Amino acid sequence: MAIATATEDEAVASPTRAKVSDFLTRNAELVITPAALLLFGLGLALLLSNVELDFTETRQLNWDTTSRRIWETVELAAASTVLVLLIAIPAGILLTRPGVRKVTPAVLSSASIGQAIPAYGLFILFFAWMGQGFWTAVWALTVFSILPVLRNTMIGVEQVDAAVIEAGRGMGMTKLQALVRIELPLAVPVILAGVRTALVINVGMATLAFLVGGGGLGETIFSGIQLSRNLTVVVGAATVAILALGIDWIAAIAERVLRPKGLRGRTSPTDTANPI
Repeated sequence: MAIATATEDEAVASPTRAKVSDFLTRNAELVITPAALLLFGLGLALLLSNVELDFTETRQLNWDTTSRRIWETVELAAASTVLVLLIAIPAGILLTRPGVRKVTPAVLSSASIGQAIPAYGLFILFFAWMGQGFWTAVWALTVFSILPVLRNTMIGVEQVDAAVIEAGRGMGMTKLQALVRIELPLAVPVILAGVRTALVINVGMATLAFLVGGGGLGETIFSGIQLSRNLTVVVGAATVAILALGIDWIAAIAERVLRPKGLRGRTSPTDTANPI
């Protein structure tokens, strides 16, 4: 009797373990990343609490200054990413339309210029054109990160099966309705992968915004280099890394939430091969 009961318990527990294992496999990134960030953050805090800071390091690494620069970095990344979405997604959709395909190579080549030019040079070019300030840095970041979203939007729309679109058209949908109800929902996972890539690029490259008076954590890193304070450089760089990984984690959650219900069980494009 006891053996039978144990066997029944194992039979009940087996599907449960399989479900938990499957959940962890599909969402490992969402579980591992915050744990790693927590450990990384605690290690950084422990380092600062056990090191005696001089006047210069205290001024650069105090919480008021650091929090202000973190917020400036977030503002730069958010503003530039919004501009990228407003420009790249409509442009990517337009370039997949039959009448506009002829100009696609020229547009892609133009969008590639942002990443072909070294980031430092791009900021200086925008400084020469627009002068110093927050929006100078934002537009430089926008040009630098527009390609992933533009290309992923095109790939996402173009990969939709033509037979599915024709079926919708056969049911009486107009071209616009087929685009909104069929093509874009099916393209969402690939588009979101591009948006996530652009967002992380913008967080990392925002460290150069100090060159044009845009603020951000780049000021902490540059001050450490200029004043020969290695600890300041390490803390500034580590903070940027934590911020980038944290924002990428939030973007991963948003990617799963915004993905159409019928596609949520499938592997994310960022979990396999990014189409950019």
